[in-house]
Amino acid sequence: MAMAGSDVAFATLPSSVRPVQLEGKLLQAAGVAGAAGVAGGATGSFASTAALAVAGAVGAAARSNRRTRRSRAARLAFTTTKSDKIFSEAKELMPGGVSSPVRAFKSVGGNPVVFDRVKGAYAWDVDDNKYIDYVGTWGPAIIGHADDTVLAKLQEQMAKGTSFGAPSELENVLAKMVIDAVPSVEMVRFTNSGTEACMGMIRLVRAFTKRDTVIKFEGCYHGHADAFLVQAGSGVATLGLPDSPGVPKGATVGTLCAPYNDLAAVEALLKENEVAAVILEPVVGNSGFIPPTKEFLVGLRELTTKYGALLVFDEVMTGFRISYGGAQKHFGVTPDITTLGKVIGGGLPVGAYGGRRDIMEMVAPAGPMYQAGTLSGNPLAMTAGIETMKRLQEPGTYEQLDRITGKLINGILEAGKEAGHAVCGGHISAMFGFFFCEGPVNSFQDATKSDTEKFAKWHRMMLERGVYLAPSQYEAGFTSLAHTEEDVEHTIAMAKEVFALL
Repeated sequence: MAMAGSDVAFATLPSSVRPVQLEGKLLQAAGVAGAAGVAGGATGSFASTAALAVAGAVGAAARSNRRTRRSRAARLAFTTTKSDKIFSEAKELMPGGVSSPVRAFKSVGGNPVVFDRVKGAYAWDVDDNKYIDYVGTWGPAIIGHADDTVLAKLQEQMAKGTSFGAPSELENVLAKMVIDAVPSVEMVRFTNSGTEACMGMIRLVRAFTKRDTVIKFEGCYHGHADAFLVQAGSGVATLGLPDSPGVPKGATVGTLCAPYNDLAAVEALLKENEVAAVILEPVVGNSGFIPPTKEFLVGLRELTTKYGALLVFDEVMTGFRISYGGAQKHFGVTPDITTLGKVIGGGLPVGAYGGRRDIMEMVAPAGPMYQAGTLSGNPLAMTAGIETMKRLQEPGTYEQLDRITGKLINGILEAGKEAGHAVCGGHISAMFGFFFCEGPVNSFQDATKSDTEKFAKWHRMMLERGVYLAPSQYEAGFTSLAHTEEDVEHTIAMAKEVFALL
């Protein structure tokens, strides 16, 4: 009895090109398969199909072999001698050895690696270990690190000066881009960071409404201003601090907290208090990745209108990352005020807050609410932001980001489940995250059920295999236009390897 064409193809392959040793033999195998099909009496088209099947198997095996060798080589070469030395010195010079707490790797153990350079989707540390980077300088690097076009424009601007302390046309250009894209923004004020933007925002909502009380949500982070360091997630949760010492009671007496995705809790607070604003991350990124329900955002819009409070979306993280117009464009819910940062500076320090014209005209010098900044609107940040936004306007940008991120997180989750781990997670466009628990995770309290010890081990083992992830269970991850299919496939392969060892 004659064998089927594909069986003949494999049976007649010499051992040197069978699937166990296929790398570098793709074309040879395809040719043999074609010949085998003819030998078995197959038609020319059947032979071609057999050849393609063999070629596909060859390619898959070759890629798998390359990834295995790459992983083995990365682990053998992985050393942190220089990083350890630099970090040891840094601890004598700076609190905890870092300029921002989560960078210290406290929640995942071991010393942090010290970066030397970045480009595209990759980072290299001082020991010359190379990583696929899914932190992206905590969000800004959405088009990839050190983009050539952005660098060229920055070089041009540097020849003109790095800081003016005076108006520049570049501010107008970026302001118009923000206003055109973000539904809630009719006027905008630039700052130097997301924290600064939120500091200006909270003062503004109180000035405009003539009310002092604000509602925030457990696990949402809005910078390190006193009024916001109440159940703030992110770095606070990473370090195990309930709040921050040094914050006087008077600074937080006007801050109320509600569970995320819980409309009933919000309405109860609105009924009992004269509230200036309800402030939230429209997609939480500082307790890990926690999306809202559409009903939650719509309900907040209705409740704030009903009770005379303003609705504020803190889009420092989500702005221009989950869609060109931010979370509010993605979900179709328009707040009164929006805070921005990260992406709009293209990797340079920046922040902004904006909203309805009647509210923004309260800000000095147009109005009495004071806020200022020496480097606000500096020409370098404006230039990097403008060039980044231009790239994001190109057709297909967010479809590409969504596709690559979906493949990444789905692959990680599937690998975890196949290895018998309880995992859950998801993504929206170029923002993702997962937890070591069954889920679903709809709030910070849900997120605390994650196995953080297991995450810490997973993080370190991925690091040793050349994958750089946020060093905290309570942080979202980010992809960029620079990440390739091969980067994602390698990451998933390493995740499978690590899950099997946990």
